[in-house]
Amino acid sequence: MKTPIIIDTDPGIDDVIAITAALFAEEIDVKLITTVGGNVGIENTTNNAVNLVNFLGKDIPVAKGADQPLLNKLVSAAKVHGESGVGGYHFETIENCTLLSSKHAVEELRDAILNSNEPITLVPIGPLTNIALLLKMYPEVKNNIKQIVLMGGAAKGGNMTPVAEFNMFVDPHAAKIVFDEQIKIVMCGLDATLQTRISTDDIKEIEGYGKVGEMVSQLLSNYDSPSSTENYIAIHDLCTIFYLTRPELFTGKRAAVNVVTEGEASGCTITHYNEDGHVHVCLDIDVEEFRREFIATFKKVHEKFEV
Repeated sequence: MKTPIIIDTDPGIDDVIAITAALFAEEIDVKLITTVGGNVGIENTTNNAVNLVNFLGKDIPVAKGADQPLLNKLVSAAKVHGESGVGGYHFETIENCTLLSSKHAVEELRDAILNSNEPITLVPIGPLTNIALLLKMYPEVKNNIKQIVLMGGAAKGGNMTPVAEFNMFVDPHAAKIVFDEQIKIVMCGLDATLQTRISTDDIKEIEGYGKVGEMVSQLLSNYDSPSSTENYIAIHDLCTIFYLTRPELFTGKRAAVNVVTEGEASGCTITHYNEDGHVHVCLDIDVEEFRREFIATFKKVHEKFEV
C-alpha cells in the first residue's frame, strides 16, 4: 500500500528535489501539491510547482495558497534560491495549464483530506501558513490526517537567527497553531537536515542521469545555502520524503514543542523531551546512507522518467 500524501511547498531548490523524489517513489502516492509564499513569492512558488509537475510528466493537481504569513510580512530566501526560486534553471512555460486548480489551496486541502478513503499524511516543506489556516477553518479534517511530516524547526540553533529556522521564522504564528494541535507531527528540523552532506562528486554522478539528473545538478550548482560548504550541500526538504520511504535512516525523541511568536526569539521551537509529547523530533541521520539513497533515488527516477 502506498502512503497518500499532500505536499505543501514553497519551491525553492531543495523543494524541487524533494517533490521530484516523492513523485517517483514507489511507497508514496502524491494526491495534491499546494503552494505558499516562502523561499520566494507565491507567483514564483506556484509557477515552479506547476512547471516541475509538467516537466516530470505527472498529472498531479497544484493549488495556490497563502501569499503572506498570518501576521508578519513575508521574508523570502531569494538570496539562497535565486529570484525565481530555482536559481538559473528555466522550466518550459506552460500556456493554459490544466494542472493549476481554480480553488484556493486551503479549499483543495480540505476536499482532498475529507474525500480520502484513508488518512492523509501532510508534508509541509515551507512556512506553515496554509496548514494553520486549514486547521482553523476546517477543524473536521483532523480526523482524517494520519500525521504531519514537516521540514522546519530545530531543537538547537537556527539558520535565520541564532535560535530560529527559516520556515518557523517566516510564519511563527502559523507554526504555533500547527504544533499546538494534538496531531502526530514529525519534525525534520535542522538537527537532522544539516547533517545531510551531498558531495560535489555525488552531484556529478547525478548529472549523468538524463534530463532529471541534469536539472538536479544545475539546481544544486546555483544553491547558495548558508549550510553548504565548498564540497558539500545540505538538502533539507528531501529529509521529509526519505523519512517516509526510509525511516530507519533517522533517530529522534518524542517531545512537546512550543513555538515562540514574538520578540528576538520569534520562530524558536522550544523542545521539551517528553514521552507523552505528540512531536517526534529527528535528531540524527545516517549520513552515508542518506548519500547512497540520494544517488539511488535519482537513478531510479531517471530509469522511470526515460521510459
